[in-house]
Amino acid sequence: MERTTTWRDHPARWIRLALLIGIMAASLVPAASGMAATTFTNPLKQNGADPWLQYYGGSYYLMTTTWSSELTMRRASSLAGLASAPSVQIWTDTTASRCCAMWAPEFHQLSGPNGTRWYIYYTAGTSGACCDTQRLHVLESAGSDPLGPYSYKGQLLPGWAIDGSLLTLNSKYYLLYSAWEGANQNVYMIALSNPWTVSGSAVRIATPTYSWEQVGANVNEGPVALQRGGKTFIIYSASSCNTPDYKLGMLTYSGGTVLSASSWVKSSSPVFQRSDANGVYGPGHNGFFKSPDGSEDWVVYHANVASGQGCGGTRSARAQKISWNSDGTPKFGTPAATSAALTLPSGDTGAAVTSFELVNRNSGKLLDLENCATADGTNVRQWSDLNNSCQRWSFQDTADGYYRIVSAATGKVLDVENCATADGANVRQWSNLSNSCQQWSLVATDGGYVRIVNRYSGKVLDVENCAAADGTNVRQWGWLSNACQQWKLQS
Repeated sequence: MERTTTWRDHPARWIRLALLIGIMAASLVPAASGMAATTFTNPLKQNGADPWLQYYGGSYYLMTTTWSSELTMRRASSLAGLASAPSVQIWTDTTASRCCAMWAPEFHQLSGPNGTRWYIYYTAGTSGACCDTQRLHVLESAGSDPLGPYSYKGQLLPGWAIDGSLLTLNSKYYLLYSAWEGANQNVYMIALSNPWTVSGSAVRIATPTYSWEQVGANVNEGPVALQRGGKTFIIYSASSCNTPDYKLGMLTYSGGTVLSASSWVKSSSPVFQRSDANGVYGPGHNGFFKSPDGSEDWVVYHANVASGQGCGGTRSARAQKISWNSDGTPKFGTPAATSAALTLPSGDTGAAVTSFELVNRNSGKLLDLENCATADGTNVRQWSDLNNSCQRWSFQDTADGYYRIVSAATGKVLDVENCATADGANVRQWSNLSNSCQQWSLVATDGGYVRIVNRYSGKVLDVENCAAADGTNVRQWGWLSNACQQWKLQS
């Protein structure tokens, strides 16, 4: 009788076979887009000055200063996911009077003449030397999506003004902002007749009188409202942002006429300032947001990691929970070190997504790496969802508004073949060459979709001939405003 061959007869052969099966199986295992966490670490965004953050409809939305001709927004389902979420362009403007140096955007959901809309208040100026032409402007969303689309509503004030923010008090809207008067940069307030139109005269409600507000320059700026339990506070930034002593101060509404300086009482000491022990310098220009379940108040702010970094792109966006004193005033505590593990906001799922499926709007199919191949030059195409890592992509920030789109399966990047600029040039994967042919930006369209724009050619990721079949090639093409060139990031 013939004896059956077992693994003991050829152990090396069986080991090789087992390894091969394991490798093949691994490519079919669904990619983990992120694991649930209970903590996060700052920063939320590098190069994230003047942050504004809101939780809405199951997602966190974050905007920061861009210094450019565009406004961008990040979205993530967990606070922990904002650090890896790509920024999407939601507005750009070439109008000479407001084309450039866009600062300090804030978005507020308000009731206006067109119903409930999102309004973005931001600072912008002309091209050339910054920053004597900075003015306040406002955009209005078309619907309820914070990502827009948006339309321009107008310039709020005629002269130099920055850091616009909204206060709602006694069922009325007020614009808060900062402007110079002589040697002092002060905080002002003016009534609004609707979200984009001022009414009456402005009132100065804060001027830098304390020594801690006069480090480097006499500055009160970045005013934002904070309300709880019937009390209203205005938190503002003090001293020059070029110093490590940039910090937060507080005004308290004492009742009476809102548009009266005497109704706003300034605290004699700062409420939030540098922590050399934690390596946090110049913490300021903040906003506030609620935890997902509404039970907690959080502050978002920017800060530096070194005392000499000043007022540029080194400032990163950070967040931490605040508490409340027995007298109803906010307690900010000490700014946390970037190494500190902070508990996520109450109700946060902790699902920090680090890679995404890219879903075509026309076909509903995914950007796919052909046959899960690892070689340079492997084609990308569209394919039905296979729930594997060959259809997942992460966004590697180049720190200047563009991203390398990286395959979760291979670690290689989305590349325009031979850096061609023609319509129809093929898109493939390739090892990172650190060139602009492998860099992309995301521009919001509507409904949560984006167009994906190549930095070198200015052309967009396009499904060939708008075909819906599996295997249809993906290439670059000039923007045609059609659904075949729009994609949704799906976690």
